[in-house]
Amino acid sequence: MSRWVRKAGLSALNSRPWQATSRWLRGAKAIERLEAKYDGAGLETPVIAYFGDGPAKIYQILQWIPIFEELDRTHPVAIVLRSPGALQELRAVTELPLVLKRQFDPLQDFYYALDPKVALYVNNGVRNFQSLGYAPMVHVHLNHGESDKLSMVSNQVKAYDRVFVAGPAAIERHRKALIEFDLGKLVEVGRPQLDIEQTSTLPSTTKRTVMYAPTWEGENDANNYTSLDLFGEAIVAAILSTPNTRLVYKPHPRVEQSDDPAVVAADARIRELIAEADSAETAGAAADGTGAGSTGAGAGHLVSMQGDILPMFADVDLMVTDVSSVGLDFLYLRPEKPIIITDRRDDLAAINEDSPITRATPVVSQSTIAEIADTIATELDADTTAAQRAELREFYFGRRAVGDSTREFVATISGLIASRQREMLAKTDLD
Repeated sequence: MSRWVRKAGLSALNSRPWQATSRWLRGAKAIERLEAKYDGAGLETPVIAYFGDGPAKIYQILQWIPIFEELDRTHPVAIVLRSPGALQELRAVTELPLVLKRQFDPLQDFYYALDPKVALYVNNGVRNFQSLGYAPMVHVHLNHGESDKLSMVSNQVKAYDRVFVAGPAAIERHRKALIEFDLGKLVEVGRPQLDIEQTSTLPSTTKRTVMYAPTWEGENDANNYTSLDLFGEAIVAAILSTPNTRLVYKPHPRVEQSDDPAVVAADARIRELIAEADSAETAGAAADGTGAGSTGAGAGHLVSMQGDILPMFADVDLMVTDVSSVGLDFLYLRPEKPIIITDRRDDLAAINEDSPITRATPVVSQSTIAEIADTIATELDADTTAAQRAELREFYFGRRAVGDSTREFVATISGLIASRQREMLAKTDLD
C-alpha cells in the first residue's frame, strides 16, 4: 500500500497540472521578493512618476527617464510601478528609485507614508485612476508624445490637476475636442524629451537618407493612422528606386507585435524589398569593384524595429511618416529638412484641419500615391515647403529653442510643489 501511495505521489508531482502549479508558486514567490525589495520604505521623494502598465508599453515612460533624472537633481523622483515586468525593464536603464505596488491598498499606504507632492503620468492607463485616488497630491498628465492623433485628447484629462502640453497647437486641440473643460489646467512646457543631446546611431554614408517611419494601426479605426497596409510597399519601393539614397525603415515599436493581418503582411513585404535591394546593391558593388560596407557610398538600407528613433534624426534628409509624434518631433529638431505626411482617409481638407502640420508638407493619399516617387525626388532636391514649416513649428512648440523645455518643465514642477505646500498649510490652519 505504501509503495502504491509513494508511486501515486510521485506521479502527481510529475504531472503537468502540478508542474504548472509549481511554476506559478515559484513565480509568485519571486514577485513577492521583488515587492519586498522595491517597497519604497524610507524614501523621501516629493515627486512620483507613475506607470501602471506592463512591458508592452514601456516605451511610453522610457522617453521621459532622462527628464525625470534631470528633475531629480532639483526635486528627488521615485518611479512607482504596478507591473513586475515593467520594473525589470526599468531597473536596467535608470538608477532612480523604483517602487513596485501591484495592489491598490499597498499603493495607497505607500502614498500616505511618503506624502509625495506631485505625481506625473505618461499615459491615460486605466490603473492611473487608482493612483488618482490619493487626494493630497498634485496630479499632472504628461502624455508620451505630441501628435494630432485623436487619442491625444481624451475626456480623461479632466481627472488631472494639470495637463502639460507642448504649445499652442495642443491647447487648440483640447479646446476643439472637449466640452466643459477648464483650459486653465493646460500648461505649456514644450517637449522636454527633445532636449536630450543625441548621438547619431546611423552608420555614416555619402548618400542621402530617407526615413520611412509609419505608425501602428491604433486600438480602433478612429485612431488608425498607419500607412503600412495601404501605401507602405509603394512608399518603400519609391525610396529604393531613388538614386543615391539610403532608406531607413523605422516603424512604431508596436508594429512588430501587430495582430492586424494587413499590417503584418505589409511589414513583412517591406523587409523583403529592403533585403532584396541590399543584396542587389552588394552584388553590383562586388561586380564593379567598388565594395559595399557599413560606411561611405556603399552603406546599405536599414531596418530598425525597436529602439529610440530620435538619435537617427541627425542624419535624415527627408522624413516620410504618418500623423503621429514622429513628424512633429522631426519638425522641432530638424526644421530645415522636408517632411511628407500620409493620409489613409484621402480627405485633404479634413487632414489639413485636424493635423495642421500637413499644411506645410506634401500629403500622400490614395489620390496622390501614384506620384510618390516624383514627390520624394522633388522634396530631396528642392524642399518646397521650408517657409511654411517654420511657421508651423512655432504653432506646435512656441518659440522654444532646444533646451528651453526642460528648464520650463523643472521650473513648473517647482511651482506646483510650492503651491501644494502652501495650500496644505492653509488647510491645516483651517482645521
